[in-house]
Amino acid sequence: MKWRKDDLEKYVQAKEYIDTILMPLIPFQLTNDEDIGKDAFQQEIMTIFANEIEQELSGRVLLIPSYFYLKDAEKAIEVERLNQWISETEKQPFNHTILLTFDPSWRKHEKELAGDLLWLPGIQTGDIHSNEMQSVIRDQISQLSEIIRSYW
Repeated sequence: MKWRKDDLEKYVQAKEYIDTILMPLIPFQLTNDEDIGKDAFQQEIMTIFANEIEQELSGRVLLIPSYFYLKDAEKAIEVERLNQWISETEKQPFNHTILLTFDPSWRKHEKELAGDLLWLPGIQTGDIHSNEMQSVIRDQISQLSEIIRSYW
């Protein structure tokens, strides 16, 4: 289920079955012109990953809005803020919070997070619509889905 009116109405009716939150972590910056395109590309790929995982694990997962943070922000502050988001989700009967990111800097703070961090090696560039990229995405989605199932 996704963060949409229709899906959330279904969630309210079936919340005892939806036990996992999926939250993409997306860095944002406009100060480094050289990285703007790469950052936007990774956000597009993360959106595809999150949507595909939600579809693959439909019936158990609620995909909530992405958590955007400034790329150069102090991670300790972001950890506190992110944990507040997770605390808000725990007011519902969720047993698992899965955080998806391409940003390796989150790994240093993994133990401080109230959710389970899944770090993915970032895909730097490419044609999202190419057969090769679609194959890479499908393979990674399959692996991520298995990792998430292991938490259940």
